[in-house]
Amino acid sequence: MLPPVVAGVDGSPESLAAAEWAAREAERRRCGLRLLHAHDGASRPHGTDPSDAALRHVARRVLHRAEERVVGACPGVRHDDAQVPGPATTALLTAADRTQLLVLGSRGLSGFTGFLVGSVALGVIARATAPVVLVRADEQAADSHLPAADGSATTSTPYRDVVLGLDVTKPCDEVIEFAFDAARLRGARLRVVHAWQPPSAFGLGQGDIGLVDNPYRAEEWQSFLSAVLLMWRDKFPEVPVLETVVREKPATALVRAASEASLLVVGHQLSERAIGPRTGPVTHAAVHHVGCPVAVVPHK
Repeated sequence: MLPPVVAGVDGSPESLAAAEWAAREAERRRCGLRLLHAHDGASRPHGTDPSDAALRHVARRVLHRAEERVVGACPGVRHDDAQVPGPATTALLTAADRTQLLVLGSRGLSGFTGFLVGSVALGVIARATAPVVLVRADEQAADSHLPAADGSATTSTPYRDVVLGLDVTKPCDEVIEFAFDAARLRGARLRVVHAWQPPSAFGLGQGDIGLVDNPYRAEEWQSFLSAVLLMWRDKFPEVPVLETVVREKPATALVRAASEASLLVVGHQLSERAIGPRTGPVTHAAVHHVGCPVAVVPHK
């Protein structure tokens, strides 16, 4: 049996949106869904401490609300729930070891401040061994689909593109395969974006100055990108692919490309010496400034 999709829920609007998105993803993957709530109580079987009983009661209410949201959105999805002792980051990291996908909420903010990603989500992203998807609080099923002919929101139209941010100098199979599979599950086009910048003239040696504005540089990157994707196109022939090479900062390019996407996929390199909730600059920009769901795929 396939491992379930796991949604971390805490009763907040963003976690309920994450639970609903996770249910739709479980439906696409034809697997089960687990709703997980971590509380701060001690792990004491049949404990009589009144505070423990209160925490379990709150957890039950939180899980019930999430279950109602899931059943309303995807009544046919197999689901169960679990409440486990915290801290939340530790509980979610443990769950990530036994799931194919972990889904968490991210509260959206307006203006240029981006999105609020809590310390729990950042800590999980930094160390999780399974892909983690962040979903904003106001995410709706129709947001992943192209608008209707009259411009209205609908789920009856095709999915928007899945966007993959790819550094062709360090391609990672886990990240690429996740993105292709996500596009396959949606019947969507995969848009692969590689952003490059010319080297600074200050870092070049004598005779290298021509590399800064070499007009053939973009064509070279395009060739590299096509070569990296060749095997994956053969493995996923049903997935249409749009290759995009832009001369821009990677974070800026991905935020722009994801503005009309159903899902953005980025990689995160796990470090054995990771201290605190640290991510690379591109992943950091993606989870803080992209409006669509963001999948962060770990790799070595």
